[in-house]
Amino acid sequence: AYLRERELVSAAYHERHVPLHLADGRTVEALAYVIDPDHRQYVDYPLETQAQMIARAVGGRGPNREYLLNTHAHLTQMGINDPDMDWLAERVSRLAG
Repeated sequence: AYLRERELVSAAYHERHVPLHLADGRTVEALAYVIDPDHRQYVDYPLETQAQMIARAVGGRGPNREYLLNTHAHLTQMGINDPDMDWLAERVSRLAG
């Protein structure tokens, strides 16, 4: 209920059940929130523009940089490598310095 309230507030995301392939070979069903690229809130800004915005943005749940850095830390802990996320986390950290 919390995730639905948080993620589906503007209809920018669609709730989907998707197969998730685990490291041990099993496949389970996972709940995912998938962005609608046709939604008016969807943008595809260059990474530097994203970093500048994230470094300054604050929402109802706090600074956007904290959300980014926490997400990056969790992905790293899970062994998920995302070069764009790595770059954003480093750049936003420097900007917030």
